[in-house]
Amino acid sequence: MSTTDSGPSNFIHDIIVKDLETNKYGGRVHTRFPPEPNGYLHVGHAKSIAINFGFAKEFGGKCNLRFDDTNPTKEETEYVDSIMEDVRWLGGEWAGVYYASDYFDQLYQWAVQLIKSGKAYVCDLSPDEVRQQRGTLTEPGKESPYRNRTVEENLDLFERMRAGEFPDAARSLRAKIDMASANLNLRDPIMYRILHAEHHRTGDKWCIYPMYDFAHGESDSIEGITHSICTLEFEDHRPLYDWYVEQLGIYHPQQIEFDRLNLTYTLLSKRKLLQLVQQGLVAGWDDPRMPTISGMRRRGYTPEALQNFARGLGVSKTNGTTELSLLEYHVREDLNKHAMRVMAVLRPLRVVIDNYPEGLVEQMEAVNNPEDPSAGTRTVPFSKVLYIEDDDFREAPPPKYFRLSPGKEVRLRYGYFITATSVVKDAQGNVVEVHCTYDPATRGGDSPDGRKVKSTIHWVSAEHAIDAEVRVYDTLFTRENPNEVEEGQEFTSNLNPKSLEVLTGKLEPSLANAMPGSRYQFERLGYFCADKDSVPEKLVFNRTVALRDTWGKIEKKSK
Repeated sequence: MSTTDSGPSNFIHDIIVKDLETNKYGGRVHTRFPPEPNGYLHVGHAKSIAINFGFAKEFGGKCNLRFDDTNPTKEETEYVDSIMEDVRWLGGEWAGVYYASDYFDQLYQWAVQLIKSGKAYVCDLSPDEVRQQRGTLTEPGKESPYRNRTVEENLDLFERMRAGEFPDAARSLRAKIDMASANLNLRDPIMYRILHAEHHRTGDKWCIYPMYDFAHGESDSIEGITHSICTLEFEDHRPLYDWYVEQLGIYHPQQIEFDRLNLTYTLLSKRKLLQLVQQGLVAGWDDPRMPTISGMRRRGYTPEALQNFARGLGVSKTNGTTELSLLEYHVREDLNKHAMRVMAVLRPLRVVIDNYPEGLVEQMEAVNNPEDPSAGTRTVPFSKVLYIEDDDFREAPPPKYFRLSPGKEVRLRYGYFITATSVVKDAQGNVVEVHCTYDPATRGGDSPDGRKVKSTIHWVSAEHAIDAEVRVYDTLFTRENPNEVEEGQEFTSNLNPKSLEVLTGKLEPSLANAMPGSRYQFERLGYFCADKDSVPEKLVFNRTVALRDTWGKIEKKSK
């Protein structure tokens, strides 16, 4: 995973190059990827993974995978396991796996050190009272009445906090900085809070837990991180990051911030994604409509596509919004190179070739991937009765409709030229069967007399077709910015009711043994992936992406 293969140059790269030139960290590059295990990783994390692991690889350095597990009420081992799987799948090679909870004892000792130096105090204000006295951007905060407790009293109270003597939120440990600071993060921030909760690793050893801002820089320092790369929302926290490590007199890493990923039609808030899961609005964290890495993997995205997308974004100091179509472009580009071509019909219409010999089955040679000659060919059975896509026939075709219609000749992919002659309709007047004739001289799709047809359509032999459940996914939200809602409504009001359509398709028999995770191009339809639910007795495929961007372009069927 490298940052230089296809992405634009960026300021973080330039900072690292300069630091190496000046020997700032003894010629070392050591980054870290520090997710909180309170949910599954999403596509925004893919950018951070590409940056942190990419720079480490490019400069011959190291990257740690560190779990920011300082809030036991939201963190689970399930999330730890999923994060490790996702990072590994994306190509992240970590130098080691670490946890903020590894450092709880050391963090406690450092908190005691700050108390002894008069830089921290125990406060009895409730969390709401702390917020109320924090002040605003234009008005200074109000000092806590407990700010000037003696060192001895603070040490005693802090030890009693650790011993579990007080209930949740009854007291907190706060840094003593400046309640009039222009940066609200420096207005005596909370360092420790009381939380009687079972931790996924430390159990009930602790009932006080450090805040992220207190644990972050110190964890970086312990691990010898050189470049602590994070997103722009932490820029205002950098002075606090620096203050803690400077007051403690410990090794000082460099925090650098970059723009976070925002994607159209997509939410990248773990809190809101968790809400979708908990309310049953999606089928879990790995629902293929979710922007989670596990959901994208299940949908059929490749790690190479996500890596190329992340690298291509570059980094900047300004947050913006990226079009979903750019991500889909990278997915198509990668799948086009590697995915095997097959024929499948998702909305079957029965076609009978009246002059084709009864009982004859021919094997037509088909190309597996025109982008990769080494992929070879396969044979596809052809018979008298076929299935084609419903919208590949119109009894009364609109202007410039070149597919099958009465009296019009089309080419069957790898097959013959056929001409529609008549139709069979059901009681409601819907066409359910089309009768055709074929030209035996056009086997393979070419005419010996040189006549041309304007359309080639795909098909499967009805006798040999296998049924499959095909899940056709669209965007999960109808608005480019799902957070834009009418007054009094939640973001869930923007959910797309047509984000999933389940069809029963007819597939060529070569797919009978498709393994979960295998990817294909269904010719003329898009890229599809065998779902984890798929078994030989019941194949299930997810549409990964259409062959081209059709969002916002609604094709109205002619009836």
